[in-house]
Amino acid sequence: MSGGKVTFVGAGPGAADLLTFRAARAIAEADVVIWAASLVHPGVLDHARADAEIVDSAQLTIEGVLPYYRRAAREGLRVARVHSGDPSLWGAVQEQLDRCRDLGLETEVVPGVSSFSAAAALAQRELTVPEVAQTVILTRLGGGKTPMPPGEDVQRLAGHGATMAVFLSAARSRRLQEELLAGGYPPQTPCVVAHRATWPDELVVRCRLDELAVTIRTHRLWKHTLVLVGPALAAAGTRSHLYHPGHFHGHRRADPAARRELRGAPEHGPGEAGDQ
Repeated sequence: MSGGKVTFVGAGPGAADLLTFRAARAIAEADVVIWAASLVHPGVLDHARADAEIVDSAQLTIEGVLPYYRRAAREGLRVARVHSGDPSLWGAVQEQLDRCRDLGLETEVVPGVSSFSAAAALAQRELTVPEVAQTVILTRLGGGKTPMPPGEDVQRLAGHGATMAVFLSAARSRRLQEELLAGGYPPQTPCVVAHRATWPDELVVRCRLDELAVTIRTHRLWKHTLVLVGPALAAAGTRSHLYHPGHFHGHRRADPAARRELRGAPEHGPGEAGDQ
């Protein structure tokens, strides 16, 4: 028998009902479900078949997972490899995709809700506010277990003044605060600290940048914590062109007077139509 397939499933930030329909279907169709109990909500397993083999990968290296992929290739099995968040971000997925293709397995990646999106939703903040921030930088603090490529240090990235989502860095909050300040963010820059976003024990705390380290330490947030920083997190009073009566597109004509008013306003540039 041949024709095995491995589907890498993004389970989202925590809450089991944030799985996409496609993710739930991939789990339901799998002969083997490999998931990390330390990172993924057990509720995602409710979608698995009663006869599916369930494997906890929390204590496995990639070498420990490879035998399941080899068996899938040999026996034509469907494997759902469930990752927290979105597989494209710090998911260690690329090396697994490469190994699967070497084995002749069909592969698929199902995106998931990232924790930075979940944190923004919990804080009820838009990360790209017109005239304030139109760029989101996803990064992590250097000096950890994985070296950072040249030019990607937090201090340099902070110089853009954009919205930043900083992953995997809460345990070194003092250094994170120092690099963000040294990069050019003012001390009063708003921050959102999200711990285990969308889990039952979630915690979302707002603070100024110059209070970031003490806030994280006070709440003892060492793991599973994301930091959002940037002026968009407290911005108000701006307006997107998208729903302005002077803005036109293929489905709506502009009001002439509003159009003249809008053309006299500063350009917002492309992208105000949302995430497409």
